[in-house]
Amino acid sequence: MPTNRITMRQIRQALRLHLEAGLSYGQIARAVGIGKATVGKFVLLARAAGVDWGIAQTLSDEQLEARLYRPAVPRASHQLEPDYAWIHQELKRPGVTLQLLWEEYQRGCEQAYKYTSFCVKYRTWAAALKRSMRQTHVAGERLFVDYAGQTVPIVDAACGEIRRAQIFVAVLGASNYTYACATATQSAVDWVGSIIDALEFIGGVPRLIVPDQTRALIARPDRYEAVVNRLVDELCDHYDVAVLPARPAHPRDKPKVEVGVQVVERWILARLRNRRFFSLAELNAAIRELLLDLNQRAFKKLPGCRASAFDALDRGELRALPATRMSIARFKRARVNIDYHVELDGHYYSVPHRLVRSKVELRVTGTTVEILAGNQRVAVHAYSSRRGAHTTTAEHMPASHRAHREWTPQRLIAWGERIGAATAALVRWQMEHRPHPEQGYRACLGLQRLARQFGDERLEAACARAMSIRSPTYRSVNSILAAGLDRQQVPATPAQAALPSHENVRGPDYYH
Repeated sequence: MPTNRITMRQIRQALRLHLEAGLSYGQIARAVGIGKATVGKFVLLARAAGVDWGIAQTLSDEQLEARLYRPAVPRASHQLEPDYAWIHQELKRPGVTLQLLWEEYQRGCEQAYKYTSFCVKYRTWAAALKRSMRQTHVAGERLFVDYAGQTVPIVDAACGEIRRAQIFVAVLGASNYTYACATATQSAVDWVGSIIDALEFIGGVPRLIVPDQTRALIARPDRYEAVVNRLVDELCDHYDVAVLPARPAHPRDKPKVEVGVQVVERWILARLRNRRFFSLAELNAAIRELLLDLNQRAFKKLPGCRASAFDALDRGELRALPATRMSIARFKRARVNIDYHVELDGHYYSVPHRLVRSKVELRVTGTTVEILAGNQRVAVHAYSSRRGAHTTTAEHMPASHRAHREWTPQRLIAWGERIGAATAALVRWQMEHRPHPEQGYRACLGLQRLARQFGDERLEAACARAMSIRSPTYRSVNSILAAGLDRQQVPATPAQAALPSHENVRGPDYYH
């Protein structure tokens, strides 16, 4: 019953202001002169009694008081006890609160617990659960991931070598739905590949992925602001998900997967202990078969199993997977060499020459090599496994190198012919008397510079003099022009016998 300090008039006024005027508890408390908590108490009592303002107006003070303060009735506890396991699961749904569940529980039930007792009894029941079960996780919110401590031996059938397969485990927070697979290592590529496999297994994307602060995923570990690496950044962008690493040395930040690892070790790995595997694919097929049984095992203290809880809670709250699976890349830091190329697996790829001596990052897939300077892609090439070879894009070269590359033996000879017969003969000599024609490029490009400096006519005369003295080199032509000897008469050339015909003597048609 109301205390002497709170009158029925105040109670009626509080109910009117809330039920009819729609004022908040705080506004009512200031207007009526009673505590905010007291206002809430009487509103809850009226709601539990099914009294709205219209009914309250028809009741006398004594009748209203009797409706609000129902006498205690004997309880048969086995009939009135709420279904705490169901309440625990329902709290995982977005927007569901104890207040809502209590209202649904006591509606139409004369022997229901009051709200305070309802909350106390539920929390007492929940405290008896394991800590990983006791936490309330919103459906579709978090996927916890980790690697198990145990490994599984895989035998190489060819040589008998034994390698230890690593076991990846992922657990959804709300339903405990579990995924596991085997990988060769715990590298960043294996971590991200396993997370993608887990997302495809559950058929959707949660809002958060919670891993350890392993260096394979975290570029800069930190208790408060951990920075993930580039591959994890790509995962987040592609799947529109956030990664929230657990604090270092705080396994209780991710108890779901800690328990999930134990469950996988006991119900999957222990059953496989006497089997011999010869490949990761064979091991993963065995794990997938036992994983189906694990997710269908009944909970001990909660209703249903992992699979049924997943269908009821998580499945409908997960976001859809993207249309395509993310291609997993590996990243490597490199410095651009003086020849504006970077090395990867023994092959050399060009980058814009302005980045010489700069540090860049290579993003490597099975088919492409991307060069990143900062966050900008500056070059992309097809991946090549040819060691010692070069992949060069002309646009990456300095203008002088690009011009040099565009000159071919045929083009150089054609240029010489446009100057004159002597110049053409000297160019051919450069091509014919070198182990490889490209070795004569530099001398021919030097001749082009002389033509720009002294003119075509003087160059032709200098080449004629050089050929006559049997010194058809760039150095001789340059000396003749510098001394002005090209203006003097060319000495007579003694008659020479015709060259014998031989298969090793190349004629002028060789370069056409």
